[in-house]
Amino acid sequence: MSNVKVKATKKPVKPVIVVVYILLVILAVVYLAPLLWMLSVSLKDNAGVMSAPFSLPDVFHFENYQQAWQMGKLGTALVNSVLVCGVTLIISLFFGAMAAFAIARMRWKLSEFMHTFFLIGMMVPVHCVLIPLFVRFAKLGLTNSQGGLMIPYITFSLPMTIFLLTGFFRSMPGEMFEAAAIDGCGIYGCFFRIALPLCRTGFFVSGLMTFINNWNELLLAMVFISDPMKKTLPVTLTYFVGPYATNYVQMFAAIIIAIAPTVVVYSLFSNQIVEGLTTGAVKG
Repeated sequence: MSNVKVKATKKPVKPVIVVVYILLVILAVVYLAPLLWMLSVSLKDNAGVMSAPFSLPDVFHFENYQQAWQMGKLGTALVNSVLVCGVTLIISLFFGAMAAFAIARMRWKLSEFMHTFFLIGMMVPVHCVLIPLFVRFAKLGLTNSQGGLMIPYITFSLPMTIFLLTGFFRSMPGEMFEAAAIDGCGIYGCFFRIALPLCRTGFFVSGLMTFINNWNELLLAMVFISDPMKKTLPVTLTYFVGPYATNYVQMFAAIIIAIAPTVVVYSLFSNQIVEGLTTGAVKG
């Protein structure tokens, strides 16, 4: 037998693909440059920031993070943020999943009306209801408490959670629930045994959005909480800005500490998030 060598022909690269990759590189630089600059500033001293703000630090001042942690009481603020965001995340996902399952899989007259009702809730800005909420919560004694802060967080998190999970539940085949009903599985069994395990990617997506939105929220936490020991992390960052001077290096060090949890969470679950976004967009 004669050995026949076949040359592999390379497909020419289309100009459109080159343009797309160039745009992606530019977009990555636009997103990463501010983060790298903040990291660089957090490792300088104030004199180095004023003289050359965009240069790399000559000496790395890691003590800025220790001073920011102690002076800003970031440990207490971090615990408060984890507590508020964690409880809000669990409650909003649980009740949001039940409402989304009822809208997507159960047959009742007002299902589409309720779906539209929750979608309208996504369009209401928090600034419109801030003063009425504060007045009402002050009369009920819910201000200056973490429980009182969780209530509006849960309220504003539910519409997005219901919207995303409704698409996931609608993308599930109806024959699966019909077969389970024939085998004697009730509505709660279909929800807890079938729908919830198959909707893990949806929980990743909606959970991450809920967590990031509440983690970075500033206005409600600043208005509702007055006790420094109960304030969340975004409110604590404002302590580094004084009326006459600003400690930039400690402020940027505190910002890096504040955004680190969200970056780590997104990096760990990025594949599930992308998969969830594509899966939930099939129907609904």
